Amino acid sequence: MRHTYIPLIDVAPAAPILGTVVQSLQGQTMGTTWSVKLVTRAGQTLTAVRTAIEQQLALVIEQMSTWERESDLSRYNRAPAGSWHALPDAFFDVLDCALQVARESNGAYDPSAGMLVNLWGFGPTNRYDEPGFQPPSDEQVEQARALCGWQRLQLDRAEKRVQQPGGLTLDFSAIAKGYAVDLVVRTLTALRIENFLVEIGGELRGIGIRPDGQPWWVAIEQPPAQTDDHAATTDEHLLALYGCAVATSGDYRRSFTRGTTRYAHTIDPRSGRPLQHHLASVTVIHRDCMLADAWSTALGVMGCEEGLACADKLGIAALFLSRENHALHAMTSTAMKAMLQ
Repeated sequence: MRHTYIPLIDVAPAAPILGTVVQSLQGQTMGTTWSVKLVTRAGQTLTAVRTAIEQQLALVIEQMSTWERESDLSRYNRAPAGSWHALPDAFFDVLDCALQVARESNGAYDPSAGMLVNLWGFGPTNRYDEPGFQPPSDEQVEQARALCGWQRLQLDRAEKRVQQPGGLTLDFSAIAKGYAVDLVVRTLTALRIENFLVEIGGELRGIGIRPDGQPWWVAIEQPPAQTDDHAATTDEHLLALYGCAVATSGDYRRSFTRGTTRYAHTIDPRSGRPLQHHLASVTVIHRDCMLADAWSTALGVMGCEEGLACADKLGIAALFLSRENHALHAMTSTAMKAMLQ
């Protein structure tokens, strides 16, 4: 069965312009791929557009990559206890948003949990897929947890600076791609491009409509019905991506198994350990891709019951897919139900 979701919008889309076509650009960034579909005049050259997009993506890596030793984020993570750091605008905006989601989710999402991410083998070093890797001991987990905690961060919003409390490791992997999508959207809008679809690593945001008058239709990502990667047999969820963004967080993208235990890449910062519940994925629809990205992670950490209650309390449109008897079971928040056609 197909379920179709159409976001509630304030302004109807403009009529399509005759003689326009969809052109595509794509490339590599942040360890994944990016693509942009634009409505343009036939034959329009996009060299300047590509350059502008790539400049913004490079800015995100330069400021927020955990994989680049000299990024602003990496240098902050190595800084001595008590030191203050002036932040470039993009870094500050992401950290400010991340702390907002951390507060509202009661720590289900925590940008300071980088040490736990690294400890479990999902960071840039000591990787789970490298020879000799072993899951951490309980003692190691508790030692890392003692150095995490978004409450330890002191953010001076007036001066756009943050203190390093000592040993704290920031990780923006659950929010930076969404921010990059929003940054590309702002760039294209500044170039007076009115109709386009931006995608980075599965996070998307659509603006305007296609030349045929249709919105940017996207299928919501489907996880496997079983954790051994068998294909899912489930309903299709289709979204009209007009003036909004979509992000999905799931337990199936990266994982490893030791004995009979499977460890997914999403870490619950409250326990310091990978998720163990039956929730396969959470998809969030939001006007901003940065918030959709962060909240899909936060709600995924919470699980179905707690996550649905939180989404309804905050008015977040979310689709939860959980594994039950080798199939996927869908649950939707109130705001998501309101989009169902």
